[in-house]
Amino acid sequence: MTSEPIVAALDIGTAHTTAVVATVHGDLPRAPKLRILGVGRTRTQGLRRGVVSDIEEATRSIKKAIEEATLVAGVVPESLYVGIAGEHVRALGSSGVVAISGSEITRADVERVNDVARAMAIPQDRELLHAISQEYRVDRAEGIRDPVGMIGTRLETEMYLITIGSSPAMNLRKSIERAGFKVRELVLEPLASAWAVLSEEEKELGVALVELGAGTTDVAVFHEGKIRHLGTMPYGGNTVTSDLVQGLGVTQNDAEQLKEAYGCAYEPLVTADQLIALPATAAHAERHLSRELMTHIIHQRMDEIFDKVQREVQNAGFAGKLNAGIVLTGGGASLEGVSDLAADVFGVGVRVGVPGDKLDGLVESISDPRFATVVGLAMYGAARAAGAGVLQRRASGSGGVEKITSRVRTWLQEFF
Repeated sequence: MTSEPIVAALDIGTAHTTAVVATVHGDLPRAPKLRILGVGRTRTQGLRRGVVSDIEEATRSIKKAIEEATLVAGVVPESLYVGIAGEHVRALGSSGVVAISGSEITRADVERVNDVARAMAIPQDRELLHAISQEYRVDRAEGIRDPVGMIGTRLETEMYLITIGSSPAMNLRKSIERAGFKVRELVLEPLASAWAVLSEEEKELGVALVELGAGTTDVAVFHEGKIRHLGTMPYGGNTVTSDLVQGLGVTQNDAEQLKEAYGCAYEPLVTADQLIALPATAAHAERHLSRELMTHIIHQRMDEIFDKVQREVQNAGFAGKLNAGIVLTGGGASLEGVSDLAADVFGVGVRVGVPGDKLDGLVESISDPRFATVVGLAMYGAARAAGAGVLQRRASGSGGVEKITSRVRTWLQEFF
């Protein structure tokens, strides 16, 4: 049995449920690393556009994915870091201000002003998921990231509050508990994916993470090192599959398999002479379809999705500010030509985000954009575990538990 901290993550997507079990090692707490021990993946049942629609079906999917991961890993976790997303997610800004009575700003002052900003009234049908500090102001000085040690009489903060629907969150937790596990923490999926595939430099320069899921497309804009905007569109890989069903006259299952095997999102990459053989069925003899036609259908829908993403970025006020361009991730980012099409639409640099940094173990099992969220959740859990380990060691030697807890809590705010 390993003595290293164990973390487990669960990404319940509309199409697939994925679980990862890993251990935390490396230079703790400064540079925690993940050793991937096991990965489990199964088709999701009981979820619609990121929201549980059938608890029993969702529970079976969760249980199967975790069992696959733990069978390989050889360890069974008690609790999970779980991703959550969907159209019920809301984000809003909040501000706080406090007076400074001492000679300089302390960490306790920062905690006070953050508590004021977090104290915004949340409707009963919603719950606060993340409260992320954006910047601080000391008297008239703006754009301060860490005001501790500065001289001033007035400290202000701007925070980004992310809330989720209480009902979707409760049903998600209930499904996991019925599978026999506890939810250690819920984390917004685009933020977890960003943790796995974005660099600090990209977030500083300005970047949009576009997560192409089966049920939705999620957008997270980062600028000057912080999350600045979140958006969700009810279009994704399932929309593309439905278009293929209508356009090619095939079944849903055949359309999904064709997309996986021969799908391409950029018409210039395909020639007119490329044909795809369809297996014979009771209603049809063996027939062939044009890959060019199939690509045209995918291209048109993906172009529409990217156009909606571009309008989302423009309406948020970040057009022309994404100096690090666009990073695509999620299952849809595996489509051939998707980055070429995105570069045409956005007119900036585009890359596909694949997890892999700060990882060892079964890295080849998760080196694909569809694993960005679950790996990001595990990396978040690793940072949590590293911080908790430092808290325990320091507390046992000094007794300054409250001071240490405050310091760790403040450090955790810098994740996103």
